[in-house]
Amino acid sequence: MKATVLKVILLTLFIVVSSFAASRYELQQEFNASKRSYLKAVLNDDKSLQVKHLNDLIYTGSLLRVSTIKYKNELKRLNAKVNTKKHKIKLQQARKLEPISTVSKYTITNVEQDDDSITVTFARSVSRKDINFRENKKPGRYEDIFEFRGRYKYAAPTKLKIDGIDKITIYQYKNNTLRIIARDRTNPRTIYMINGNKITIKFLDKPERNDNVMIAAANKRIYSSKSKVIVIDPGHGGRDPGAVGKKNRQEKKAVLSIGKKLYKILKDRGYRVYMTRDRDRYITLKRRTKTANDRNADLFISIHANAVAKSRAKKAKGIETFFLSPARSERAKRVAALENKGDIDDMSWSSQQSFLTVLNQGKITASNKLAIDIHKNMLYNLRKNYKGIVDGGVREGPFWVLVGAQMPSILIEVGYITHPVESIRMFQSKYQNLVATGVANGIDSYFAKNE
Repeated sequence: MKATVLKVILLTLFIVVSSFAASRYELQQEFNASKRSYLKAVLNDDKSLQVKHLNDLIYTGSLLRVSTIKYKNELKRLNAKVNTKKHKIKLQQARKLEPISTVSKYTITNVEQDDDSITVTFARSVSRKDINFRENKKPGRYEDIFEFRGRYKYAAPTKLKIDGIDKITIYQYKNNTLRIIARDRTNPRTIYMINGNKITIKFLDKPERNDNVMIAAANKRIYSSKSKVIVIDPGHGGRDPGAVGKKNRQEKKAVLSIGKKLYKILKDRGYRVYMTRDRDRYITLKRRTKTANDRNADLFISIHANAVAKSRAKKAKGIETFFLSPARSERAKRVAALENKGDIDDMSWSSQQSFLTVLNQGKITASNKLAIDIHKNMLYNLRKNYKGIVDGGVREGPFWVLVGAQMPSILIEVGYITHPVESIRMFQSKYQNLVATGVANGIDSYFAKNE
């Protein structure tokens, strides 16, 4: 009899403990799911979902008896912002600026222009998903098209005009899409910046006044360049001539000249600039990136010239820009093989790939953005003065000169030293200046968009 009672008690305890364990497991799963949903809401900048998931985290966390103080603090901060917004709406109603129904209907509250910019103000915080940008080329004109996710009550009567741009139009393209188009007979150079509840379009240079000093002055208004450190790395040097073209034209000499010109332009624009070499001397790959790291550089720019075998010398041409990543194409591997010398002979190919992947994941995205901005501006600058400039594209490649750099870093191929025309151009001061100015403008654009 006693044994039977004991069995019943033990069975009951087992059921209770099992039920508790199952319940705790379910609570933990729910807590983890709420955490993932909250992080997704943060990434999407959805305040209402953030509040919902924070409340879920606090509730399930209390049942699990884990600390939820950070979630409570964040919820308090978000609620304070909501209350502030409600207060602002009440003030608007009191001042009869807009009825409450109109405020919710028109998500874009203002569009205004300055000397060289147009600012679109929203009734909420904005992100990159709130703007779509593309370029159009039509007979006799170029178009930069900006589409904003929102509705603006005064789109029709608004007039916009920027000196140096032929025509700017603004209209409500769709119910929830405001469109602004800059049209000009030459390609407008525009960038956009996102800050809080504003998106600003900047016109970096006026096509009819192609003056580098004017461009630099405009760029300095966008951000303080004095705090930015750039390290320029002219490739090869000393006993390593790099690629060699006809008449013993050496890569190391051309890229050093371009590097010096880029140094001067960036200095004039207020940057703090350093060079890994300013004369004809050999420097190891590790030493180059160590210079950038020791200077706490914001960007590392390595300058090179491309080359191919004699059989393809007349066909292969154009400029290319690379950022660090295990190469995904045979072409990228070929180019990388030309530049990666000496320092990595003791590593197998598979070891190199693993090392590249692990070491540089954090900066690949930033380097990709930098490469796009610089490449686009180099193309723009060169094509204004030379016909037939080939766009070799922005590519991934395993360049070991970029491996040790602890900041966004890219490698530029300014042309093919083996091509009969480009080989001559890259030793001409005009071509070198255009490349250097394009790189500098790309750096300006990168910082303006990624402050």
